[in-house]
Order: sequence, then C-alpha cells, then structure tokens
Amino acid sequence: MKVLVINPGATSTKVAVFEEEQELLKKSIVHTAQELEGFDRVIDQAELRQRAVLEAVAEGGFRLEDFDAVCGRGGLYRPIPSGTYAVSDRVMQDVEQAPYGEHPSNLGAYLARRIGNLVGIPAFFVDPVCVDEMTEVAHVSGFAEFRRLSQFHALNQKSVGRKAARQLGKSYEEARLIVCHLGGGVSVAAHDHGRVVDVFNVKDEGAMGMDRGGGLPVNQLIDYCYAGRSREEVKRTLGRRSGMLSYVGTTDFREICARVVSGDERFTAAYRALVYQLAKDIGAMAAVLHFEVDAIVYTGGMAYEQFFCDDITAYVGRLAPVLRFPGEEEMRALAEGALRVLHGEAQAERY
Repeated sequence: MKVLVINPGATSTKVAVFEEEQELLKKSIVHTAQELEGFDRVIDQAELRQRAVLEAVAEGGFRLEDFDAVCGRGGLYRPIPSGTYAVSDRVMQDVEQAPYGEHPSNLGAYLARRIGNLVGIPAFFVDPVCVDEMTEVAHVSGFAEFRRLSQFHALNQKSVGRKAARQLGKSYEEARLIVCHLGGGVSVAAHDHGRVVDVFNVKDEGAMGMDRGGGLPVNQLIDYCYAGRSREEVKRTLGRRSGMLSYVGTTDFREICARVVSGDERFTAAYRALVYQLAKDIGAMAAVLHFEVDAIVYTGGMAYEQFFCDDITAYVGRLAPVLRFPGEEEMRALAEGALRVLHGEAQAERY
C-alpha cells in the first residue's frame, strides 16, 4: 500500500510518500511571506498549496494513480476522539468556514480530499490537535461559563505513546504514561490505557513555550487586556510574542541552550523557569494517574538536548522511568494511521 502524506504549516507544506513502512519521498515546500501575504484567510491558500503538492509529487517521479490513499494533517475542527477519520463533506465545510479557528493545519484534510478526488482514492486525517478524550471532571475550569478545552500535539503524542508502550513490553491500551511534547509549543498529557484523559491545553495553560505564555496570572492578565490594547494585539502578543521569547528575545532553543552552557545569567534564569514549569506539569499529570505511571516520555525537537531532559528528570525522575524519543514523526504517524485503515486493522471514524 502506498500513501501520500500532506502536512501544511505556517510557512511550509511538507509532503511525503510511504510504501508501507518505507519512506520513499520527503520534501518541505517553503512558502515565502510574499506568497502568503495576499491571502486574508487560510482557506484562500488552498489552490497555491495544492499546486505545490502536485508539483512535488510529479518531481518525485510519482503519479496520483500510484497511491492507495491520501492522508493530511488535521487542524482546528470540533472536539473528537482519537483515530483515523475519513474526510467528509462536513470536514470540508468546517475548513472553509473555520468555526473553531484559523490555522494552516486545517488545510491538511482539505487538500487530501481534493487531491484524492482527482483519481478517486480515499482521503483521511489522523489525530488532529482537537482530539478530546478528557474525562468530564478534567473539563471543569473553576468558572461555570468556561470549559477547559483539549488542544495539544495529539498526532505526535499518540504516536510516541504507542512507541513508548512497545518499549515497555505493553500495548498502548495497557500503559499509563505522561507524554511531554517539547517543541515550539509544549504540551504535557496523561495517557491512561489508550486515552489522553487530561492535558494542559497548549494555547491556554501549563508551562510556557518558546513564544506562548502558558498559564498566566489572571488578575495581571485582566489589567493587561484593559490597558488600551485591542483584542487582536493581546492575542498576538500572548500567542506569538510571549514565553521564552519575551524573556530572552529568541525562540531558537539551540541558542538558548548554548547561552546557558556559556553561563549567561539572563538565559539561565529563563531556562530554569521553563524546566521548573514543565516539572510542575508532569507532577500534576502524575496526580491525575494516581501516581501509577509506567513511564514519563519526552518527545519533540527540544528533547534532542539531553541535559535539558536531565534537568527536568532531576525534579520528576522518582515518579517513573524516563524514555526519550527526540523529534517528531508526524509524517510517519499520518501514514501509519491511514495504513491501519487500509489494512483493515481499524475502521475509519466518521466526523
């Protein structure tokens, strides 16, 4: 079975071809700011990105007729359980109207369906950021009009959770894990027998990331919002200009680590705060699992820094064994999700 995989990001569209487990093609198509600045909405970029994907496929020596399915990254859709989903008309409508928010990843499923339709092959998406398997008590926020939301790096978290369980000699459905996605955005989640029962929403809560503030002091936040700033300015600042960037002026974690090693006091103070906050998040998820944890798992690009992981482990290492799977395997995870359906190992879920 051969699968075409599409993963749209803010400034790129990643394309891959898998034949079963073997990756035959991997390409990242860069979209310049000049290319994208003329589009008011994400959906307006669909034609541009589709042409780029088709060109990449042709340049790689493949025809659309070669593929058994197309699988795209899922985006900000309605809350759904984990799984591989067929791209339905409802999905296409939600991407076009974006009732749950605008993000380039919304286009993954959309492009998969459009390209699949060209040759009559199925289109799927797998474990989008909106996967919600949280328990009802975990949704309670502390104010009756607010409900905690589940938005996190579900695709990589689930894939790494399965890999960690295999290393432990268990199935994913048997394991109790705390998975920490350590990238530009960070998310820490409790995986309980195949379900993510609680997670620090990457957009609202928990530790700061490279450019996101995480959980912020409520009263200071209220004062900040009412100090003559527009809604758009506040969301842009707290969503893209806060976190480590606000403390050290960069989102390059390699540079941050290098400055820590060199003894830079400002960088070291911010770095220690990041480690401290992540350790607190892990501790909270351990409580969710009643401190019965098979492993703490580090993944994402920041997990390549061994001493960073060691510093977190210095806080939480007594809770459970620690496993490290640096980087992200989103393209492979998408292909594997599609292949599970193509091989009859799982049913395609309905959105």
